[in-house]
Amino acid sequence: MDTNKASGLTTPLASRPPLDQTSMDRTRPKRFWTKQRIFLIIGGLLLVSFVAYQFFGADHRRKLNVEKDKLTLSKVTVGAFDEFIVVTGVVQPLKTIRLDAIVGGYVKEKIVEGGNMVANGQVLLKLENQTLKLNFLQSETEASRLVNELQNTRQRLKVEKFNIRRTLNELDFQIEQAKDVYDRNKKLYTDKVTPESEYLKTKRDYERLVKQREIEAESQQYQEENAKMQIGQLEGTLSRTQRNVELWRQTLENLVVKAPVAGLLSSIDVEVGSNINQGQNIGQIDDLNGFKMRVGIDEHYISRIFAGLPGSFEFNGKNYALEITKIYPEVRNGRFEVDMRFAQGVPATIKRGQSSPIRLELGQATKATLLPVGGFFSDTGGNWVYVLDNSGKRAVKRKITLGRKNPEYYEVLEGLQPNEQVITSSYGNFGENEVLEF
Repeated sequence: MDTNKASGLTTPLASRPPLDQTSMDRTRPKRFWTKQRIFLIIGGLLLVSFVAYQFFGADHRRKLNVEKDKLTLSKVTVGAFDEFIVVTGVVQPLKTIRLDAIVGGYVKEKIVEGGNMVANGQVLLKLENQTLKLNFLQSETEASRLVNELQNTRQRLKVEKFNIRRTLNELDFQIEQAKDVYDRNKKLYTDKVTPESEYLKTKRDYERLVKQREIEAESQQYQEENAKMQIGQLEGTLSRTQRNVELWRQTLENLVVKAPVAGLLSSIDVEVGSNINQGQNIGQIDDLNGFKMRVGIDEHYISRIFAGLPGSFEFNGKNYALEITKIYPEVRNGRFEVDMRFAQGVPATIKRGQSSPIRLELGQATKATLLPVGGFFSDTGGNWVYVLDNSGKRAVKRKITLGRKNPEYYEVLEGLQPNEQVITSSYGNFGENEVLEF
């Protein structure tokens, strides 16, 4: 068998053309676009593109995946902004009379218990005070002493007046006798019948009696004036003492505590045997002829509250108008109180002590962009919110400016447009992330 056939070759070796030695020695040229170079260029372009994208096109904001179903989404709207606040009012009687102890003492008898209706002047309590009784007796005794002293003074002055009149009458009689003797001796002396010594003696006796009469008259006038002054002083002292006695009597009468008006004795905080100080509050009486609402308001609104400010509340399915009538400026624990009257009649079945939410109007309604109230405000202070984009698959942090607030809406001043969707629930779990993805 032929060796060529055995190797499976159909062309015999002798028939192959001989190799050209010159072609074997010639160098082939290198190709520029090799596979390795192409791969390097493509890789470099991809790297540059990635870096450029990272610097200029990529979203570097911090993101957080959240469940949309657990969020509260609210729509920004345009409408009437009613500036009001919701406060709580408590029904109270239109008039409440405090029972304060006019005098102190211990409770001897408690006649009426709290919760009962009482009539005007009805006895509620009886007190005991031995010191007041002793003072009254001392004052009454002093008044009796002054009455007796005044009577004695008047009697004494009357007796002295009679004595002076008697003395003057006796002097007048002596003066007349002395004048007769003086006139007779004067004539006799003129006729030179009586000696001069006799005449001068009768003259001196007469003049002495006249002078004594003048002195007694002046003394009588002084004693009358002094008597009037003493009597006036005694009468003044007696009058004051009698008024004092009357005051002590009235004070003793105040030991019996009576109802100043008719009404409901809502409370009386004393027991038999307990001691009550002067001025101490022992209870109150409610005038049930009308009711009012006592309302507590946050001190933040104190500058905007005034008499006549309207409000309303719902009772048994019906709306009732209210109006502020009195403001109590004292602030306690960050709140102050006002009284509101029922502008159009009191509900028939309302009771003292009932409480109800009241819508208090602070201003007229105005058109505004509105955002519903939510828990986000406590986390952001109203400075920013998460707003849904057009795709609805993410929410982006955005700065906003809010204005006034009522229990339902915030007034939006800047940053939001109508119909935009805002997350209004709490942001407490979102941290510092700027984008929320659903």
